[in-house]
Amino acid sequence: MEIKNCLTDIEGVLIGQVADEENLTGCTVVLIPDGAVCGVDVCGGAPGSRESSLLQSEKVNNQIHALFLTGGSAYGLSVGDGIMTYLEENNIGFDTGYAKVGIVPGAVIFDLNAGSAKIRPTREMGYLACTLASDECMLQGNYGAGMGATVGKVLGNDNIMKGGIGGSTYMNEDGVIVSAIVVVNAFGDVRDHKTGEILAGALKDGIPQDTIAIMTAGRKNVYSYKLDNTTIAIIGTNVALTKTQCNMIATKATHGLVKTIFPVSTGLDGDTVFVFSKGDKECEINTLGVIASEVLAEAVNNAIKSADEIAGIKSYKSLHK
Repeated sequence: MEIKNCLTDIEGVLIGQVADEENLTGCTVVLIPDGAVCGVDVCGGAPGSRESSLLQSEKVNNQIHALFLTGGSAYGLSVGDGIMTYLEENNIGFDTGYAKVGIVPGAVIFDLNAGSAKIRPTREMGYLACTLASDECMLQGNYGAGMGATVGKVLGNDNIMKGGIGGSTYMNEDGVIVSAIVVVNAFGDVRDHKTGEILAGALKDGIPQDTIAIMTAGRKNVYSYKLDNTTIAIIGTNVALTKTQCNMIATKATHGLVKTIFPVSTGLDGDTVFVFSKGDKECEINTLGVIASEVLAEAVNNAIKSADEIAGIKSYKSLHK
């Protein structure tokens, strides 16, 4: 099996992406027509999400039909309405006896600082992403919800670097698959979780800076503490899990963000990680949590390394020509 390094490595999962390159925003839609069990961990202080409460372990619903990641801050949540329309047209959803209702959780990033603050992802964009969804490889970097993603905000918007969307997949000889996609739009800097190298962060003299060092130096006049950050991710596995176990893995998976983003999950970030289960494989639960965190960390690195410079916003690629 050829690894695609995204959620389409899991059978029955489709991904569609739409981006507005001029206005630097977009959305990424994950369709699971046959349904999946799903959980979530909301670890940031300023989240924007849809249907996240429904994924708590004690809630009744046990199946979702799509997930989405999008730009546009809270405005971008309208992407979910377009997905709902697509699911209804294709007779997909929870059968209430009166209509089939698609269960569509999702989360947003704040990208209004990167392009136009007046142009955001719409329900039409969400619908279009559904029509484009396939089981092919997901494009990484400046695509979908990663179009307007940026990182390294502590020195203000004039010194940010390009974030983006990235993916990674783990598969072992038993056929166990854990895959992640992530949109990296962090307040902090992003570091390679294996080497410690700062891949992207607030720029000073063309060099990505150590955000924590700046924060702890006490120079409050240089701080840019704004709610324009969030890293959002979706992790999928073909291991059979309950909703409670999905929530547990989501919590463990956030360690992948801890390994790569400094600082992470601040009160200025809305960091959110979804985990879904679609399959019948078996894996020891603690091992699965470790794998999920590693896969998410790798996806974060891939997002930064895949992004291109755009609209004068420097990228890892442009600094390492």
